[in-house]
Amino acid sequence: MKITLLVSAFNGLTQGVYVALRDRGFLVNVTYAINPTQMQEEIEAFNPQIILCPFLKSYLPKEIYENYPTFIFHPAPIGDRGAYSLDYAVFNEEKFWGGVWLRANALYDGGDIYASGHFEMRESYKASIYRQEMLRVAVGSLDELFVNIEQENATPQILNPIHKPFTQAMRAIDWQRDSTDEIIKKINFSDSLPGVLDNIGGVACYLFGVWREDKLGSEVLTSQNGAKVPLPKTILAKRDGAICLKTVDGAVWISHLKELNRFKLPATYVLKDRIKGVKEDRLPLLFDKSYATFYETSVEYRDNVAYLCFNFHNGAMSTAQCIRLKYAVEYLKTQCEVLVLVGGMDFFSNGIHLNILEDSQKQGEDGWANINAMNDLIKSIIFADEIVTIASFGRNAGAGGIFLGLACDYVVAKEGIVLNPHYKTLGLTGSEYHTYSLPKRVGEERARALLDACLPISVESAKELGMVDEVFAHDGYYEKLHSFAKSKFDDDFIWDKQEFLEENEERIEALKEEEIAVMYPEFWDEDSPFHTLRREFVYKHCPQQTPPRLKVRGALEERSR
Repeated sequence: MKITLLVSAFNGLTQGVYVALRDRGFLVNVTYAINPTQMQEEIEAFNPQIILCPFLKSYLPKEIYENYPTFIFHPAPIGDRGAYSLDYAVFNEEKFWGGVWLRANALYDGGDIYASGHFEMRESYKASIYRQEMLRVAVGSLDELFVNIEQENATPQILNPIHKPFTQAMRAIDWQRDSTDEIIKKINFSDSLPGVLDNIGGVACYLFGVWREDKLGSEVLTSQNGAKVPLPKTILAKRDGAICLKTVDGAVWISHLKELNRFKLPATYVLKDRIKGVKEDRLPLLFDKSYATFYETSVEYRDNVAYLCFNFHNGAMSTAQCIRLKYAVEYLKTQCEVLVLVGGMDFFSNGIHLNILEDSQKQGEDGWANINAMNDLIKSIIFADEIVTIASFGRNAGAGGIFLGLACDYVVAKEGIVLNPHYKTLGLTGSEYHTYSLPKRVGEERARALLDACLPISVESAKELGMVDEVFAHDGYYEKLHSFAKSKFDDDFIWDKQEFLEENEERIEALKEEEIAVMYPEFWDEDSPFHTLRREFVYKHCPQQTPPRLKVRGALEERSR
């Protein structure tokens, strides 16, 4: 079957649907919804049997949905209509939510329902629910969608009123009145778009990434002996790029800010000199999670296994974060027999930190430092010769984050996870020892094909290629992961690993040196495409055309007929 994905962006949900369709053997062509003429021309050129719209922000011309069966994924249960669905779900503290595939017609979200799914809401921010639960609903209901399309079986949409736009006035924080819980909720239903507009330290900006703080706020509230109590919104502390703000009944951490007409950055990068004198409230390298606060790296021990979590915002890893993670790996080598890299809440890792590089006054120098810090981290994993290392792709990963995982002895993944094993869309050739780790698993020819295609793949496909060793179901994933991990330590394996690394250390290091020699001008040359492509990515520039890599090649299309 020929399917067009008509989308506003090739985001995580779109990619999840894309790889699921390709794994089913469908011929999938992507068209960006840029303007009506362009959409119609691209669709007519491919002539799909159906059109799916997993992420669409613009109205469809009737010439499309009247001539092609077109189905839109709406991130809400039956009866919900309009934008801001998840905003309202988090705002209203819904206990259950869901998503539907509906047939496009002249009514806004008014077409018949052809497939649906539901889930129990968890307490988190909007983007996290979209990236995890909503993605599973969209992909998990595809089979139902195709069966019902074939059988012409549909349920009429309940034509409730379209809910009103969610305005900044509704999101605004009243720091003199709003409780900590209310502030957390407001930021959560606004993250990752559009954020909560505020003014911090004299800077008009949007707020993202909120964490409850148990100690600092309560300590201030109980101040005695005439100690001056800071007013709400006072910056109490800073840590690893985040700032801690006083609330009327405690405190919260805000990890990221976005100035107007700028891009998202760690809060301290935005405030800069405005927070001189604010104390750095440090945590141990690996936080034990004994109280609520902002942290990025933590560890859990179970049997002979240490699980290293690194919850870096959007999976981006700055120089400082890479260095801290390397120290964590080096320490944990002495504390366990098996080390599992878990990654973060919503991403395993996406490689170097492009937003910080874009903000830098010394982009070449800081980019060079970032890639070398990433390489130092990966070297510590590859040459961890007294323990077994395992990467857990329990969340999506891309670019250097993929090769951070492939540095491990074993790679395990959760079903439905999407991997983007490439660099070129940002004008980079990449390092992270990928010329060693990827061919080692898939061979030289397949490695080049993956890097050149610049396409996402499912972990199921990755297993077929040899990139991934095991794929476990979503339900019970972490128990299956633990059973796998605790069984992998073996003296014979460790001896063989040590012998292999001793024999191949020079070759492995030589491959890395070749990688960074190629990357050097990509960071330092002023006319390097990396600078333009990075800027477009960071500022989220709207594309002027559908990327050619997402189009089905003519020869392939002809063979499929």
